[in-house]
Amino acid sequence: MLFKEVLAKWMRRYFSDEEAIIFTLLLAGFFFVIIFFSRMLAPFLVSLVVAFLLQGVVTGLQRLHLPRIMAVILAFSLFLGCLMAVLFWLLPLIWQQLLSLTRELPGMVRAAQVWFVEMQETYPQFLSQQHMNQIFTEASGELRKLGQWLVGLSLSSIPNLVAWLIYLILVPILVFFMLKDQEKLVSYVSSLMPEKRALISRVWREMDEQITNYIRGKVIEILIVAIATWAAFAWLGLGYAELLALMVGFSVLVPYIGAAVVTIPVALIALFQFGISSDFLWVMAVYGIIQALDGNVLVPLLFSEAVNLHPVSIILAVLVFGGLWGFWGVFFAIPLATLLKAIFNAWPKLHTDDEQAA
Repeated sequence: MLFKEVLAKWMRRYFSDEEAIIFTLLLAGFFFVIIFFSRMLAPFLVSLVVAFLLQGVVTGLQRLHLPRIMAVILAFSLFLGCLMAVLFWLLPLIWQQLLSLTRELPGMVRAAQVWFVEMQETYPQFLSQQHMNQIFTEASGELRKLGQWLVGLSLSSIPNLVAWLIYLILVPILVFFMLKDQEKLVSYVSSLMPEKRALISRVWREMDEQITNYIRGKVIEILIVAIATWAAFAWLGLGYAELLALMVGFSVLVPYIGAAVVTIPVALIALFQFGISSDFLWVMAVYGIIQALDGNVLVPLLFSEAVNLHPVSIILAVLVFGGLWGFWGVFFAIPLATLLKAIFNAWPKLHTDDEQAA
């Protein structure tokens, strides 16, 4: 009986409003579609994100007194140019460097083994020969598996080539029409919403600016960090500069954890190339400066505390949504966590007699 009373009181407090029930059903339907049909809707979702990003470019061009259709064409041309550069320059370059790094990994492991043997002879009380042999045997096995996986990936990707070609055709078409007919699409979606939508409007007003600032700011942050890292590593002569720059750029998607994880490959490649020398120290010092400037200068300038979430909430959101939707879940983890926070803040609550008396 006590449980039923508590449940009834909780239901009266949070679901006494008709709009709250409708909004709950809409949210449940939205997450149901995303969870179970995200693979099928992937081209549409990717197009929606790209169109959302390009809308800022269209708005900026319209402020220069360009007609909307001209602004849409220019923004769409910019998108196509970036897409062609990624497909025909960046991806082949990254894939070539990844294969080259895979071929060099056994040599790196052998060099590390020689270094550890010297360390074991110098400090036998800390490192045992049996333990080292076990570590390097397992490492060699993992490297062979990695090489087999890369070969298998290149072969298994052939049947999926048609699907990728369809995506490459569908996404630009969808992006163009989403930009061109934005007002019609927004009006149509609004007509499907219930007439009583004060709660939805409050949540949308709270989320609109934050999502806009976050997504556009995060894309700008990835580009700036990746380009700065590539320029610094290329200037210092570090190998695989493009591959490492791409990893460092995308590491900003996962706050706190990403920077710590990507430091390992940067340090290992620099160590195997330069050894423990001044060049290695320069690489790590410059990398540390880039990370410090990103966290203390770039992030405050781009986001200006628009996303006010506790670090524990951010990490939890990355784990949950990343586990559900992979890369896109990680990318949208903070906006989705902010959405949940906005819903909680805007949700209508009926204060009970006990609370009012207190």
